[in-house]
Amino acid sequence: MCGIVGYIGKANAASILISGLKRLEYRGYDSAGMALLDDERILITKSTGKVSNLSEKARTNWSPELFQRATTGIAHTRWATHGPPTEANAHPHLDQSGEIALVHNGIVENYRALRSRLEGKGHHFYSETDTEVLAHLIGDCDKGDLFQAVCDALHQVEGTFGIAVLSSREPDRIIAARRGSPIVIGVGDGEAIIASDASAILAHTQRVMYLDDNDIANVTMDSVEIRDLNNVPVTREIAELGLDASATEKGGFAHFMLKEIHEQPEALTNAIRGRLDLQLGSSVLAGMGTSQRELAELSRVVMVGCGTSLHAAMVGEYAFEDIADINAEVQQAAEFRYRNPILGNRDFVIAISQSGETADTLAAVKEANQKGAFVMSLVNVVGSTIARETGRGVYLHAGPEISVASTKAFTCQVSVLLMMALKLGRGRRYSREEGMKLAREIESIPELVARVIGKNDLIADIAEGYTKDEHAFYIGRGPMYPVALEGALKLKEISYIHAEGYHAAELKHGPIALLQEGTPVIAVACDVPGKDKTLGNIEECRARGARILGIITEGDDEAAEVMDEFISIPRTHPLVATIPAVVALQIFSYHVARLRGCEIDQPRNLAKSVTVE
Repeated sequence: MCGIVGYIGKANAASILISGLKRLEYRGYDSAGMALLDDERILITKSTGKVSNLSEKARTNWSPELFQRATTGIAHTRWATHGPPTEANAHPHLDQSGEIALVHNGIVENYRALRSRLEGKGHHFYSETDTEVLAHLIGDCDKGDLFQAVCDALHQVEGTFGIAVLSSREPDRIIAARRGSPIVIGVGDGEAIIASDASAILAHTQRVMYLDDNDIANVTMDSVEIRDLNNVPVTREIAELGLDASATEKGGFAHFMLKEIHEQPEALTNAIRGRLDLQLGSSVLAGMGTSQRELAELSRVVMVGCGTSLHAAMVGEYAFEDIADINAEVQQAAEFRYRNPILGNRDFVIAISQSGETADTLAAVKEANQKGAFVMSLVNVVGSTIARETGRGVYLHAGPEISVASTKAFTCQVSVLLMMALKLGRGRRYSREEGMKLAREIESIPELVARVIGKNDLIADIAEGYTKDEHAFYIGRGPMYPVALEGALKLKEISYIHAEGYHAAELKHGPIALLQEGTPVIAVACDVPGKDKTLGNIEECRARGARILGIITEGDDEAAEVMDEFISIPRTHPLVATIPAVVALQIFSYHVARLRGCEIDQPRNLAKSVTVE
């Protein structure tokens, strides 16, 4: 959940490292640090807070001459796991000799045992981190060959890691390795860049190599040699990123989140383009890697995910059951492998993750593969671990998502799930006429979303009335229930307002006790089956003094009458309507957080890519 950048070449390493860290700051931003190799010495600067603090401190502590001449270094931006965000706990960490520096993502689960053993050998530790233990362990294993020392040390490690290692005794290389935490290596002309995310590489090269689990790379300015933990050579192909560095810039918007909300019509167009067959009323999803006969023989769909991806899966559950006439269920990925799930070769497991690196979802994929299920992924990041682990799947093509709070990835996930359900449905009982109608509705999603985004100013005015609230309830029924959950998640993530989502029927089974005069209830009461019951639940809330903000369908006067205020979305298929409804709630959350003066793109305690369990 942290950001790694390493550079070796001929250019100004410090500037490249700082620039890379800024692009990775969404992965962790409670502290940062940088190590430069200079005249067979390792020089380190660390700071708490954001990368800008590190940049200022480095320029104060280091001379301009050092910035110009140092051409090798590693850097890190941290999301704290072991120990609070202090300079002592910030990376890079040194070994006992001070001649080896290490940056690390992941968790060393047996670090206490390793630390105790090293302390018995006379090692002294200055931080509370598991990472410093790993640095000391590599130093303890070093007998003159850094690569072999890393191999030997990692054989003793239990847990996950993505690391970059630098030694003043071997200044012509950086060692990188991974297990469960991503590492990508950019291959340039006389230079190489190591990172935990391709966004740190985009400005320098489009040519990259992705490390697989238990790969160790010997990286020089002219070559990348990859071996496994047993020091046996392995081959990894060079891939083209195909991304524009400008995609990771704000582009004139105040925040990445606002930019990404406005990018949704384009992102959705890219997710849908070429994937609908309007004549047959079906979809074309070659990445699923199955024939219609194989799909028709499936008995169950199981979707796994976390957070926002879990909510997208819940919408998908309705879609698979209503459209594809197949039993569907959603499981929290973190629980999946621990509950010993019952799976067989007719079960279709879909792993959903924006980053494709979510540790819990990756663990669920491995468990499903072990049990012989048909497994595929729905991810946004090309070449990500989950995509490679499943070997089949559908990419979102949503473009980079930098803001911690997911927006366009969610709406693209739901769109693709609708197309997947349509494909399965046409192989079962869903008629051509029904399929053609739904395909046209899916094709219209970008336009529907654009119409909601056009209400930005209206939604901003409404949001102004909710900035002083500290609690909020979201309710919905049917496919609008996961919309309520996602709306509550967005509000709590970026505004720090305590918000909870409930099925509308559950409100009176306990939570209604918390309602009092003026408590905001955001009711997702679009014109879908069950709306009348939701309106009844709204009346129950109003009777207890709650203030009702409704998300309703345009022209629904009946719903409008029971709301104190409302945001209307275009009329469309009930499952398709989940997407514009969520966009309205994204915009509402954004403006509440903005008016409260919150740090929107980098909310406290959160990180974008959750690569630890």
